[in-house]
Amino acid sequence: MKKAIYGSVAAFGLGLAPAAWALDDVTLQLKWVTQAQFGGYYVALENGFYEEEGLNVTIRAGGPDIAPPQVIAGGGADVIVEWMPAALAARENGLPLVNIAQPFKSSGMMLTCLAETGVTGPEDFPGRTLGVWFFGNEYPFLSWMSTLGIPTDGGDEGVEVLRQGFNVDPLLQRQADCISTMTYNEYWQVIDAGIGEDELVTFKYEDQGVATLEDGLYVLESNLEDPEFVDKMARFVRASMRGWEWAAENVEEAAMIVLEYDDTGAQTEEHQIRMMGEVAKLIEGSDGALDMDDYARTVATLLGGGSDPVITSEPVGATTAAVTDAAFN
Repeated sequence: MKKAIYGSVAAFGLGLAPAAWALDDVTLQLKWVTQAQFGGYYVALENGFYEEEGLNVTIRAGGPDIAPPQVIAGGGADVIVEWMPAALAARENGLPLVNIAQPFKSSGMMLTCLAETGVTGPEDFPGRTLGVWFFGNEYPFLSWMSTLGIPTDGGDEGVEVLRQGFNVDPLLQRQADCISTMTYNEYWQVIDAGIGEDELVTFKYEDQGVATLEDGLYVLESNLEDPEFVDKMARFVRASMRGWEWAAENVEEAAMIVLEYDDTGAQTEEHQIRMMGEVAKLIEGSDGALDMDDYARTVATLLGGGSDPVITSEPVGATTAAVTDAAFN
């Protein structure tokens, strides 16, 4: 990540905000539950980076029944963490989401298979049962299968899609040959369940050339017409990226901060430290601004869906550099 991009914080960065001005409220809706996947935001909150920018930030955890686009559409958040395929699909369907920053540079999505099934490459997928997350998470998978020319409605020439819950049970219970996993989470749940790494075959979306952008920051397009909102988001992104840089450089400490905010008590120290280390790899190379080459690759992947693409036309107005330009220039 770039260094010294936070030097122009002005008066807010000097810690003058709390005494001189009322803090501006910002509500962030996460894509999933409290975990190190979102470590940078919790670090920024805990270490006072948001307050230094004159912000009072509320972080709302997600879950299996929470769809960030629906939350922001209903006025429940100012900004959301979402994967670009879901955001672009929502935009095409009438919800004008705009990407204002992209902390995650690389994709952590994988398909993890049991070696005992005999799957060694994508050519072995036909006739298999593959576990897939839905609720907007299926889009990268469907684009990949379309790119391979493999139908997703079953049969000898296609794959049987198992609607996978947000767990690894289908693989452990041999209900699926392969399941969806993230490099920083579910893959290690499989390992922790007693299956050795040599008993698994993994396919990273990055390596398959079909990776799409994950964990970007999105707002409603209409709000960007307000200069004060753009300024507020610039301060939010600047503090958030400061949090991400700190988290990447202090993995164990960042994981401990995340655990402090986990009200469920479901997360473990070992798992969160490992997750934070893996997530740090995904933000490497990001300065917060959306790389338009990465964006173009994501759009091309989503458009390449054959007769059933994720999006049907090139998005217009789906991204803006206004916020990151204001934050770092």
